[in-house]
Amino acid sequence: MRIFLLCFLLSIGLDLALFSATPDDQLLYLGFTGTNLTVDDTATVTSNGLLEVTNGTLNSKGHAFYPTPLHFRDSHNGTVQSFFVTFVFAIRSTYQIMSLHGFAFIIAPSTNFSDAMSNQYLGFMNSQKRGNLSNHIFAIELDTGLNVEFQDIDANHVGIDINDLHSIESHTAGYYDDRNSSFQNMSLISGDAMHVWVEYHGEAKRISVTMAPLHVAKPKRPLISTHLDLSTVLQKSSYIGFSSSTGSVESIHYVLGWSFGMNKPAPEIDIAKLPKLPPQGQKRQSILLETVLPIATATFIVVMGAIIISLVRRKRRYAELKEDWEVEFGPHRFSYKDLYHATEGFKSKNLLGAGGFGKVYRGVLPSSKLEVAVKKVSHESRQGMKEFIAEVVSIGRIRHRNLVQLLGYCRRKGELLLVYDYMSNGSLDKYLYCDEGMRTVTWAQRFRIIKGIATGLLYLHEKWEKIVIHRDIKASNVLLDSEMNGRLGDFGLARLYDHGTDPQTTHVVGTMGYLAPELVNTGKATPLTDVFAFGAFLLEVTCGQRPVNNNTRDNQEVLVDWVLEHWHKGSLTDTVDPKLQGHYNVDEACLALKLGLLCSHPFTNVRPNMQQVVKYLDGDLPLPELSHTHMSFSLLTLMQDEGFDPYVLSYDSSNKISIGTVSGISGGR
Repeated sequence: MRIFLLCFLLSIGLDLALFSATPDDQLLYLGFTGTNLTVDDTATVTSNGLLEVTNGTLNSKGHAFYPTPLHFRDSHNGTVQSFFVTFVFAIRSTYQIMSLHGFAFIIAPSTNFSDAMSNQYLGFMNSQKRGNLSNHIFAIELDTGLNVEFQDIDANHVGIDINDLHSIESHTAGYYDDRNSSFQNMSLISGDAMHVWVEYHGEAKRISVTMAPLHVAKPKRPLISTHLDLSTVLQKSSYIGFSSSTGSVESIHYVLGWSFGMNKPAPEIDIAKLPKLPPQGQKRQSILLETVLPIATATFIVVMGAIIISLVRRKRRYAELKEDWEVEFGPHRFSYKDLYHATEGFKSKNLLGAGGFGKVYRGVLPSSKLEVAVKKVSHESRQGMKEFIAEVVSIGRIRHRNLVQLLGYCRRKGELLLVYDYMSNGSLDKYLYCDEGMRTVTWAQRFRIIKGIATGLLYLHEKWEKIVIHRDIKASNVLLDSEMNGRLGDFGLARLYDHGTDPQTTHVVGTMGYLAPELVNTGKATPLTDVFAFGAFLLEVTCGQRPVNNNTRDNQEVLVDWVLEHWHKGSLTDTVDPKLQGHYNVDEACLALKLGLLCSHPFTNVRPNMQQVVKYLDGDLPLPELSHTHMSFSLLTLMQDEGFDPYVLSYDSSNKISIGTVSGISGGR
C-alpha cells in the first residue's frame, strides 16, 4: 500500500516528469505550470504555462534553472557523461527585423548571476569574467545580434560557447532538409516556436546542435557538429537552465517545453501538449468603425473631407526628403514622424546639447519605448549624400561596448537626423568641467574610461571589416552609460575605407585642439590623426583642462605644450587635475600624461598605433623612454607655421572647423 501511494504521489505533477540524481534519469516539461524552477530577475511562468525568461523590459536579464544540481561526471573515471537536451523556444521583438540580444541554454556551477550585465552578454557574463577558465560554463547561444567584439558571424546564428560569448563553433540559424540536403534559413526573431536538440556523446567527445521549425521532424544532419571535451569545462555538479538579456530593444524570450536525459535520449516533446504562444500583432476591432458605417452619405463625406485636410496638414508637418536609392537602406531609415513624436516636437526641454554641426535631443520612440538621442545636422548640399548615408548605415552595423550605437538616420528638407542610443549619464566633459562642489569623476573612473575609448578606437581602426576614422575624438563626444563606462559617440564626421587602401583626400574637419598638424598639408584623415586626437583627449582627462584654452593655469594656451614644459622641468604630476585633490594613482597618471605627449607628437612616425596604445595602458608593453631631444617641440608654433592664426585657438566645445570647401553635410565630407 505504501509503495502504491508513493508511486501515485510521484506521478501527479502537472505536465512534469520529476528528475532524480541517478545517471540514467530524465526530465520532461510540457509547459511549466506548477513547476519548482529556480527563476530570478524578469523570468516568470505565465498563467497558461509559458516560461518567460525575459518579459520585454528594457536592459533586463532573466534566468530559469532546474533547482537541483546534476552530476555530469562519471564516478569512476571523472569524464563528463553523455547528455541530451531538447527544448522549444520563441523570441518576440518589438521590431520584427531587429532584436539586440537572444538567449542561451547554459550549464553552470551556480544559479547566481547577479553580477552579469543586464544589457549585454546574454545575461550570464560580464566584461571582467568573460574568457575565464574558472567560469566552468557551457552554453548554446541563439543570438539575434551581430557583435564584432565576439566575432559573431551574423545577427541570426547558433553558437557553442565555453566560458565566453566568443563561440568556438557557430552557424547561421536554420536546418538541412532531409529531402534534398539543402539548407533552409530560419529567423530567430520570427516570433514562431522552434525546436532545438543538443547532444553530447561523452565517449566520442562530440557535441552536435540541431534545430527545425516546430512542425518539422528532427533533421538527420545537425546544424553544428564538432569535437569537444567538456571534461575540462564542467564541474562534477552543475545546474542546467536558460539565460537571456534584452538590451535597448523590447524582447520576450519564451520556452514552451524542455526535456533532458543523462546517458539516454531526452524524452520526446509532444508539441500538441505545449502551451500556446500569444497571437502576434493582434488587432482589436474598432468600435468606432462599426458606428461610422451606418452614418448617412452626407455626414460621411464631411468626415472624410475633414480627415483629408488633416492628413494633408500632417503630411506637410512630417514631410521627408527621400530618394529612390535610399530604399536599399531599409530599417536604418527612421520616419520623421516617429522622431518628431519621440522628441515631443524637438522641444527645448529635451535638448541635450548643441555643437557646431547641430543640436542633440533626447527622445523616446513611440512604438518601442526605446530611449534615443537624435542629432539634427544641416545638409544644404546634396553632393556626396548617397555615399555619406551608405557610410552611416555601414557604421550602424558596428557593435562594441565602448562605442555608442548609431541606429540610423532620417532626412527632411535641409536637415539630416542621426539617431543614437541614449546614454543616461551624458557626456564626459560636463564632469571634467563642472562647477566647484558638483560631482566629478574619480581617477579610477577616468582611467577606465581612457582604456575603454582606446579599446573602441582599436576596433574601429583594426578589428572591423573596414577601417573607420572617427575624426572628432574629444571629451564632449565620450558619453557615459548607466555604469559610468565610456562610449565613443557622434560618428557624424567619421570616414571609412577598406583595409590595405589609402584614404582619399578630403576636407579638414574636426575640433580645434584635437587636429593633427599634417591634416592641413595632406587633407587626409588617417588612423594616426585619430591617435593625435586621442593624445589630446588623454591630457584633457588627466589634467581636467581643454586642449586649447586662453584661461589655463600659467596663462598657457595649448595644453600639450604646457604639459611638455612640466615634463622637461620634472614636475609632471603638477599638471594632474586639482579637482582630484591628490586622490589618484601616480603611476597611472604619469603613464596617461606621457602617453598623451607621445600620441600628440606632431610627427606621425613617432606616434604609436592604437594597438600599441592599448598594450601600454594594459601594462602589456612598456612605454618607450621619452628623450628631451625627441620631445622638443611646440605645437602652438607648429600650428601657426601651418597657417593657424593664434586668435583662432580660443576653445569652444562646439568649435569644429572645416578647411576647404565647406559642405553642409558634415563639415566637408
